[in-house]
Amino acid sequence: MRIIIFGFLLLLLIASNGISQSKYLIFLTDKGFEIQNGLLKSVELKKVAEKQLSRKAIERRIKTLGRNNYLTFDDLPISEKYINSLNRKGIKIINRLKWFNTVSAYLTSKQIDEIKNLPFVKEIKPVQKFKIRKGKVKMENKPVFSKVDAQDEYVFNYGPSFQQYELSQIPEVHNLGITGEGVTIGILDNGFRWKVHPATLNANVIAEYDFIFHDSVTANEPEDVSNQDSHGTRVFSIIGGFDDGKIVGPAFNASFLLAKTEDNRSETHVEEDNYAAALEWMDSIGVDITTSSLGYSTFDDSVFSYTYSDMDGKTTIVTKAAEKAFAKGILTLTSAGNEGNKPWHYITAPADGINTLAIGAVDANNNVASFSSRGPSYDGRIKPDLVARGTSVYSASVSGNSYSWASGTSMSSPIAAGVAAMLLSAYPELNNRQIRHILLETADSSGNPNNDRGYGLISAAKAISYPNVIFVNHEFVIRKAFIDTFKIKPETMRLVSQYGNSDMLVPIEMIKKDFYFETPGIIFNAGKADFWFEFEDSSGIAHRDPEDGSYIWIVGDENIYKNLTPPNIPQIPEDFVLEQNYPNPFNNSTTITFGLPDYENTGYAQVKLSVYDILGRKVAELFNGRLQVGTHKITFTGQNLSSGIYFYRLKAGGFVETRKMILLK
Repeated sequence: MRIIIFGFLLLLLIASNGISQSKYLIFLTDKGFEIQNGLLKSVELKKVAEKQLSRKAIERRIKTLGRNNYLTFDDLPISEKYINSLNRKGIKIINRLKWFNTVSAYLTSKQIDEIKNLPFVKEIKPVQKFKIRKGKVKMENKPVFSKVDAQDEYVFNYGPSFQQYELSQIPEVHNLGITGEGVTIGILDNGFRWKVHPATLNANVIAEYDFIFHDSVTANEPEDVSNQDSHGTRVFSIIGGFDDGKIVGPAFNASFLLAKTEDNRSETHVEEDNYAAALEWMDSIGVDITTSSLGYSTFDDSVFSYTYSDMDGKTTIVTKAAEKAFAKGILTLTSAGNEGNKPWHYITAPADGINTLAIGAVDANNNVASFSSRGPSYDGRIKPDLVARGTSVYSASVSGNSYSWASGTSMSSPIAAGVAAMLLSAYPELNNRQIRHILLETADSSGNPNNDRGYGLISAAKAISYPNVIFVNHEFVIRKAFIDTFKIKPETMRLVSQYGNSDMLVPIEMIKKDFYFETPGIIFNAGKADFWFEFEDSSGIAHRDPEDGSYIWIVGDENIYKNLTPPNIPQIPEDFVLEQNYPNPFNNSTTITFGLPDYENTGYAQVKLSVYDILGRKVAELFNGRLQVGTHKITFTGQNLSSGIYFYRLKAGGFVETRKMILLK
């Protein structure tokens, strides 16, 4: 009895001294760097930030952001000086979130009082928790699929998984040899028993990390509940599994990063700092696409709960982390949620993200599943974005290393992510914005999207077949694949363009590549171009794509439009213009803006932009080549230059103009 009483008194004493701990986010005021004190320091900071990233990560960022903008302030690491100050107060840092300049730690109320007034501490907030959107597992002995015989025309034997992939036309693209090779996919889930399951044991996993116990083991550990790793293993098999006659995932030849972010030992499984830390980790390694099954859940203390008004694409940490990842060139996907037939039936964080693709679920007949969460987001945007098969999805079961069927939007999201990986594998030059656009444009409801199914059912074949544009050697190249039963005569393939209200048609011969055709470098007139493709099949029958209407390209835009609304046509200057650089004087970098008219009626101009010192010596050549007509902005950074007066000169056609700028360090 005395022992019991003593234990009770001890607990009471602990509570009274504020020793009970909860997990908090500690937001810091800065990163401890003097970023405003000159160019040399900025160059050094760039090196510091680059050390946090792999070469693949840098290349992916450059593809999306350009060579001058791929590093930002949030890429700098958390200040070690601040970390050490917190450590000296007995605070153990759990996660460092450099994108948010924030760390997480378990704190007592006494510790909060001690650190909240430190000069480098901006704010302290409790870490919020979320639930994984687990699907309902269905155990069936004999699958009944009506289209199993149709597998004969495909190169792989999909077995019982055929119907879930056939709905999104994945086998047709596998027939082209497109299987996700060259793409790195990140999966955030509750664990992965991938090394022993036949669906995943041969997968190319390049890194894995457990953000719960902070080690490199993502399979179950002694502290985990039984079969914690079952859901993540199932998701992994759907996107990247390969077991002949059982399952053939859309991107089984991709590389994978596995993050264990969810803890099944409590009802709330995911802490938002773990999710954000996992995305930062994946970014640093060079991930291209991420998929997760995270879902909003009320926090234990209702005072700190998120509400529907927070589902606005910019409030929750997990949504902001997913959006930051997208801004750095990563295509982010997540399940829309399984709340469709519940009082809370809306999509939830991070599915509310502005650029993050929220994936809903449909059945075998392409009808929206009753459980699939609906939109809109709180600020009125259409959600979910896309749908894929999410009922009776055949996938890996950790029970006996077998297979079973499961339903849920966490089954549809990996299918959609796999399709995205196939598209990027087919056209590695595309950036994440282009991939996202093509997936939306080619979904089956893109002409009339709604808040039940978004832009519609995702299709690998339609995405691969949709035309895309890249910029190569200062010229635009348009590419188009055809996945059809008839055989095309390559020599008859033409892109035919028409401008504005003109009746003049401009045919451009296309060159046959591996599985697609491409134009030579195109010289389009500036503005809006309507175009289509014409060709003959082996029987001499003429075809047109699209059969009705046309594709729309605003010359210079990175996307091509058909069902989605194109941007406004940019205004073309009537004469050459070279504006004063801004800011001026400048410290570090400045922007030079100039306008090019269509003076040769070609849509292009030969341009040379150079910088000279006060003695007339050329110190930089900012551009030398052909540019599309219109308005352009080029950033100049005075690397290793001294303070002083410099001149920038634009030469284009017969136009030459020089302006003065001042560099102050």
